Amino acid sequence: MHEDPQDKTTPRRWGRIACTWAVAFAVLHFYWALGGSWGLSVSAGPLAEERPGWFVVVGLWGVGMLCLVGGLLGWLLARPRPHGLAGRAVKTLGWCVCAVLVVRGIAVEVLLLSDATGQETDVSPEQRLWTLALWNPWFLVGGLVFGLAARQFGRASGPSSGAA
Repeated sequence: MHEDPQDKTTPRRWGRIACTWAVAFAVLHFYWALGGSWGLSVSAGPLAEERPGWFVVVGLWGVGMLCLVGGLLGWLLARPRPHGLAGRAVKTLGWCVCAVLVVRGIAVEVLLLSDATGQETDVSPEQRLWTLALWNPWFLVGGLVFGLAARQFGRASGPSSGAA
């Protein structure tokens, strides 16, 4: 596919989508941390009812903050690529987030579908269904979006290297 060097929307589009994906997950975790419950029981099971302090601090506030960092990375991936170490670092982090999200999504799918641990779990049939059909596919989508953003970012030229 031939890309128009004057078209700056393609590299920016995937970075913006990655940013939006991460911020949406951050908002959802902050909603849960502040006491919201929609969707939490099928995501966290008994932890949603009990809400132990460590779960609220690490699992909700902590993950929400981590998602905001992902949003910042998506925003950086939507910007013109800087030269040197900064550009390589942003690209590498984009690929790392891609890998973590895709591996996490696939690993949880495999564990839930195969019962690889061979142990009884506290995962209800409803929780299993929602995780397989809703939550994990979103991790896979997020991973793919960050991968596309990193790929496009790697191809984008920096602000001072315009076409002659």
